[in-house]
Amino acid sequence: MVKNSNIDNIDIERMDKEFVWHPFTQMLDWEKEKNTVIEKGEGVYLYDIYGNKYIDGVSSLWVNIHGHNNKDINEAVKNQLAKISHSTLLGLANVPSTILAKKLIEIAPKSLAKVFYSDSGSTSVEIAIKVAFQYFRQKGAKYKNKKKFIAATSAYHGDTIGSVSVGGIGLFHSIYKPLLFETVRIIYPYCYRCPFDLNYPNCDLYCAKEAEKIIAYYSDQAAALVIEPMIQGAAGMITMPDGYMKRIERACKENEILLILDEVATGFGRTGKMFAAEHEDIKPDIMCLAKGITGGYLPMAATLFTEEIYEGFLGNYEDNKTFFHGHTYTGNQLAASAGIMSLELFEKNNLINKIQPLISHFKDRLSEFRNLDAAGNVRSIGLMGGIELVRNKKTKKPFLQKDKIGHKVALKAKEKGVIIRPLGDTIVVMPPLIISYEILDELLGVVYDVIGNIGK
Repeated sequence: MVKNSNIDNIDIERMDKEFVWHPFTQMLDWEKEKNTVIEKGEGVYLYDIYGNKYIDGVSSLWVNIHGHNNKDINEAVKNQLAKISHSTLLGLANVPSTILAKKLIEIAPKSLAKVFYSDSGSTSVEIAIKVAFQYFRQKGAKYKNKKKFIAATSAYHGDTIGSVSVGGIGLFHSIYKPLLFETVRIIYPYCYRCPFDLNYPNCDLYCAKEAEKIIAYYSDQAAALVIEPMIQGAAGMITMPDGYMKRIERACKENEILLILDEVATGFGRTGKMFAAEHEDIKPDIMCLAKGITGGYLPMAATLFTEEIYEGFLGNYEDNKTFFHGHTYTGNQLAASAGIMSLELFEKNNLINKIQPLISHFKDRLSEFRNLDAAGNVRSIGLMGGIELVRNKKTKKPFLQKDKIGHKVALKAKEKGVIIRPLGDTIVVMPPLIISYEILDELLGVVYDVIGNIGK
């Protein structure tokens, strides 16, 4: 029962349907279905207003790291709350955002030196785009034509106009095309559905060769290339073959194109490293962070830059080299205090090393899904997994969009006590990093059974 004498559970469900417009949700379907209203969380579990318990199989949209209601993060936020909840970072500093910035630079790729805060992954990418553009505008006449951006096919970088412009998912982005700036595209490696009809590793990373040609061709026109390293999230958990990212980094360096890594989804241990860049020792010029930065507690994002880029904005007041961009809650103290404690828990619990056996177990259990008729492709990195469902395994023919197979799988899983959210017909499994082997097996067992019973 909701803890309010004047509002009962039925009222809450009714008010949600009457007043709330949910993100990435077809509300016509939502209005017909029974909504699940979450009231509390504990560890890897979510509880609805009726007391039903669910395994949080997607970390509350990829953000929760150390579990819900974590006592250490709770205490850190409470302690900060007793001091101050928010003061502006425009013309003032504050203690938690300063400490967190230092900690982020200490664990980030060594190329990075400065932190610019914002509120979401979208704004983090938006900032990266604007800084890259302005940087070359201020760098001198030689670079005056470097205005374009290069991004990958099927990319997702957020929902603001700039981040949508570099995005490449037609379902999400095509409607806004008249509002967007033009982006140069390179092929993101999708080995299961290779656009060149080649097979990895015999292909010798042909997609990387083609990308290198495009990067070189636009060397005088492109300010930056933005890419999700090692795995594309919203596109359907599409994992990158070894060596591709390193080739992209090298091509950017050789052609004076800034490399922007979008680590919004991959940062903070998701891929088995603190950042996905570590898998191939990538040293970006700019890195975008959000989601797990506060351990899944409060909205916050950060865009990290090299010292060279930062210095490109230094000048006299009248030079107007200032980066005229900011958000009201930039560097918010409550969020920053959660972020500090989250990083301390990584260190205290030796979390990156601790999850390595769990990652191996996760990968082994996911491999069993290949036995299912509807599981066309199973892919993972770290504790990020995706099962792409198909109508015909041999031909890779997908289900019809109107069949809403992924959505139906998620509804069935919820009936069995597991919360997942599909990406189309790719079933995503991305639990909190502190999940136990036993609960992980239970989670995957439910998903396996539901997929195995498609059409039955």
